[in-house]
Amino acid sequence: MNISSINQKIQPQKDVLLNHSLYGKVKSIDDLHHFLESHVYAVWDFMSLLKALQNKLTCTSTPWFASANPETRYLINEIVLAEESDLTLDGKRLSHFEMYVDAMKDCGAQTLELEAFLQNVIDTKNVFIAIKQSDLHPKIKEFLDFTFRVIEEGSAHKIAAAFTFGREDLIPNMFTEILKNFQKNFPETDLSQLIYYFERHIELDADEHGSMAMQMITELCLDDKEKWKDVEEISILALEKRIGLWDAIEEKIVQKPELV
Repeated sequence: MNISSINQKIQPQKDVLLNHSLYGKVKSIDDLHHFLESHVYAVWDFMSLLKALQNKLTCTSTPWFASANPETRYLINEIVLAEESDLTLDGKRLSHFEMYVDAMKDCGAQTLELEAFLQNVIDTKNVFIAIKQSDLHPKIKEFLDFTFRVIEEGSAHKIAAAFTFGREDLIPNMFTEILKNFQKNFPETDLSQLIYYFERHIELDADEHGSMAMQMITELCLDDKEKWKDVEEISILALEKRIGLWDAIEEKIVQKPELV
């Protein structure tokens, strides 16, 4: 098994995501706010997958010792550098999560629920308890729970699978087009930071991170058939959880109270 065969196996789930009816439901700035306020959790837990991989594939403790594979060490450190300390639109250094939250605030989306959730993660010192106690949609809870179960299990190739294949690389293109249309239709709302975030995401994934992540999977699995099978299973599950997230966001948009 190899990267090509994994891509073939997960194509049905990717097709569902790429053709999801959610995209046609995001028609107003209010709809966009609903999308951002739920999607931000996927931006946040992505950073946890990233740091879990860094913990597994590099030495992040003292005394320092060289980790086993210099190639995977390089690959994950390169990705961490950009994801955790990228340049913002105005030339500052922020993580992609912080950039996303700033863009939410800039266009009028709410972050209070997110902030309360993150504070509860800190207070409880247990992400699973915080997820369970939250008022998030059940499918968003399932999405987050899956991510942290994979991290907790601790298998580097499984975490890499959720990181690499569970985060589709085509959808940001779609949302960039949606945002540009919004910018035309709602010129009074400044979406420049949000557009920059998605464009930066596309640029890094297409030019660097996508190929690096694929190479990392290959290095971690080599000729181990069981590991490749694990990668296939985790990748399919991760995409199914993302479909659930999309279902939850669509439900929130469709059920939003009408203004009177």
